[in-house]
Amino acid sequence: MRIDAATRANLELFRTLSGDRKGSLLAAIDRTLSAAGSRLLARRLASPLCDAAEITRRQDSIAVFQDDANLRQNIRKSLTQAPDVMRAVSRLALDRGGPRDMDAVRRGLASARDIHVMGLPLAGELAEIGAALGALPGDLADELAKALGEELPLLKRDGGFVRENYRADLDEAWALRDESRRVVAALRARYAEETGVKSLKIRHNNMLGYFVEVTAANAPALTENYDSPFIHRQTMANAMRFTTAELADLEQQIAAAGDKAVRIELEVFETLAEKISDNAVAIHAGAEALAALDVACALADLAEAENHVRPVVDDSLTFAITGGRHPVVEQALQKSGESFIANGCDLGPPNDDGDTDKGRLWLVTGPNMAGKSTFLRQNALIAILAQAGAFVPAEAAHLGVVDAVFSRVGAADDLARGRSTFMVEMVETAAILNQAGARALVILDEIGRGTATFDGLSIAWAAIEHLHETNGCRGLFATHYHELTALAARLTRIHNATMAVKDWKGEVVFLHEVVAGAADRSYGIQVAKLAGLPAPVIARAREVLDRLEANDRARGPKAVIDDLPLFAAAAKAEDKEDAALQALDELDPDALSPREAQEALYRLKALRRDGEA
Repeated sequence: MRIDAATRANLELFRTLSGDRKGSLLAAIDRTLSAAGSRLLARRLASPLCDAAEITRRQDSIAVFQDDANLRQNIRKSLTQAPDVMRAVSRLALDRGGPRDMDAVRRGLASARDIHVMGLPLAGELAEIGAALGALPGDLADELAKALGEELPLLKRDGGFVRENYRADLDEAWALRDESRRVVAALRARYAEETGVKSLKIRHNNMLGYFVEVTAANAPALTENYDSPFIHRQTMANAMRFTTAELADLEQQIAAAGDKAVRIELEVFETLAEKISDNAVAIHAGAEALAALDVACALADLAEAENHVRPVVDDSLTFAITGGRHPVVEQALQKSGESFIANGCDLGPPNDDGDTDKGRLWLVTGPNMAGKSTFLRQNALIAILAQAGAFVPAEAAHLGVVDAVFSRVGAADDLARGRSTFMVEMVETAAILNQAGARALVILDEIGRGTATFDGLSIAWAAIEHLHETNGCRGLFATHYHELTALAARLTRIHNATMAVKDWKGEVVFLHEVVAGAADRSYGIQVAKLAGLPAPVIARAREVLDRLEANDRARGPKAVIDDLPLFAAAAKAEDKEDAALQALDELDPDALSPREAQEALYRLKALRRDGEA
């Protein structure tokens, strides 16, 4: 499914218009437990399928886990122990990994083995998942478990990550290193006793290596005898540092033992990294399988918790949703103790005109704050969720595959590119009218509101006719231009719908229900009153509105539409006018006789007259 950047932003698939993840569709449905699962879910939302059979396979997997809650919970429990294996393997392949990445591979393989032992039903994509998990190298998991210790450093160069008794030569190097440390402690005690300086210390740094350190006051005790073994190395403000031949020899032994141990551990690391690299394809497939399993379990958990249903997806042009809901808005209302008002939508081909290759176009009217934008968005989101392979927030849904979703909702500018709000609106509308085909789903909200009334009405009018006659797509077109609703009488696939409202003691009550018919007014002044505009402004607005409506009441929308030809007829007339101009261009006045010139003039006049007709 094609979803352009403007549509992704308008539908808030991954980020809200303010840039936050919270409040987006992904945040509302993401119940995955692993980073890989969350990434896979985002990829599926970004690129929904157009293959009905593949969509059905994904749905089968979700249905299995929805029906078997115990299996779902056991797998999700195992998934909590699975780290991000794919990222760990990638870091190791780029020689940027460390011991903790190897341990991530080990734990991932162990989790996959535990899940595979549980046994996955052979349904949908679960058969492929089970095969991928079964193909994982179990001997590699055992080898990593034997090699890696309990507490692992971040960097391999630090050493100390190999388990004891894994390599005999490494154990010997460790023993020598640790024994040397005990020798250093014994040597410090002997020097303290011989010199009588109980505070004598043996320290180490990268510049001097090992050295004896005493306070300046105790320094004479180390230098008063001419045959003293202590050799002066450095004078500090409050201390003096010495070395001895015995200490220098011991330092060489310790350094050799430590370097040997680190060298052996690096050899072990490289060997294990090579084995992981040799099995990278199988490990990557297994990690993808775990991610797919995470997504299937998460979507099943979501469907059960939020009462989502399995949609029917086929290759028809059907678009029938019963009791559809907006997944993000519904969850927000639940937190405040309110319930979402569900609405249905049928955009499939009409059954009575025999034209089954084009879908319906709904004109949705009604006041602001009544829920038009929510209704438009929820149907687009349901289509995206369904073709991503998820269950959808509705009582029932039957969708023919949508190959592209186009959305023009809200108002925004792009000042950096020199585009005003209206210019952005027109650019996005142009993209829709130039690209949408019969299988596309288009939602348009308030086209033409950013300019003068007659300009906007004209643009909206022409856009609707183009969508109906040329694009032939399924679509929802929300508008405040009530004149447009008269098009339903002449365009067979236009259907009028409106947001139900109720006047209660002079106040407007939004019912958030979509019903057939057209709105008689916009209730804009009532909404302005709810927003807190001063009472004098509201009173003056009512007075101006009454006068404008009185002047316009004599000429209704039907009179306007009757004066204009349909989009197809207008295009035909324009083609005839173009034919007259082309014929004129083809004439050569210098080569015509008077009689031929007269005949040519008559022909041009006839073409012009036909164009005007």
